Amino acid sequence: MCLNQTPPIQQTCCPTNKLCHEGRLSLGCSVGTAALVLLPSVPQIYFGVVPKEWGAVLWGPVLYYALINLIIRFILRQNDYQIAIRASFLGFVGATSILLICFAPCVWKQFGVYGFFMAFFHYTEFLAIAWSNPKSLSPDSFMLNHSWSYAAAATASWLEFILEVYLLPEFKSFYYVWLMGVVLCTFGEIVRKTAIFTASISFTHLVQYEKSGDHKLITHGIYAFARHPSYVGWFWWSIGTQFILLNPICILIYAVVSWKFFHDRIYCEEYTLLNFFRNDYKIYQDTVPTGLPFIKGFILE
Repeated sequence: MCLNQTPPIQQTCCPTNKLCHEGRLSLGCSVGTAALVLLPSVPQIYFGVVPKEWGAVLWGPVLYYALINLIIRFILRQNDYQIAIRASFLGFVGATSILLICFAPCVWKQFGVYGFFMAFFHYTEFLAIAWSNPKSLSPDSFMLNHSWSYAAAATASWLEFILEVYLLPEFKSFYYVWLMGVVLCTFGEIVRKTAIFTASISFTHLVQYEKSGDHKLITHGIYAFARHPSYVGWFWWSIGTQFILLNPICILIYAVVSWKFFHDRIYCEEYTLLNFFRNDYKIYQDTVPTGLPFIKGFILE
């Protein structure tokens, strides 16, 4: 799924069922950055220490984040720095999103909810791999550099939201609709992360074209209901983000483009899985659906 992948990092010490060094580092940087941004910002905004203009409210968090980045740059190097800077960025996005939810004008609160779900999704992608399959862990496990098309889709959703806020604000007034987006994103997150933890060392972010020695066919747990639950979760999460933003155009575009992406992805992946597991996977195909509407995968005639 990720383009421009860096090699998996060398694990320092990852005992079974314990979070590895890289996971602990990322957790400390993400939570630490969020706390260092929120703890001084919330009372300053709440008690009116900063100017009332909304743009001015963000200067404090940005300056705190810049200071944190200078500290990280000074004390960390190489892979640790690459992990820490990404985790810190996602912690900052999450903290800023919370400030938007709490203090922004009503029409921007849903953008804060969207930002929180984005930050949470990308950070927990790394954390889930750090816990379940640290051998495949790399800075790209944050999925921040997924592809140019992924970045373009996100940018398009931001532009649509901003244009509609100023030109068609009535589009953003149906709050029960964006609450449905919260439900979709939550459902998608739970399904995807459950799939990652269930597959454990058999889960990677990339399609595998050569079978590794510890790659097993997973058919229990959530995989007993869908052959590709991680894609099911991601599909509904991506559409849910656009319901949160109340972006009618991007809801349609995301649904079509995501469906096409996972249709092609599953077709390619199942070709390799049939080569890896032969008749075992064929039997699995015959008894369990992909989990996504109108997607059958690679079917042997």
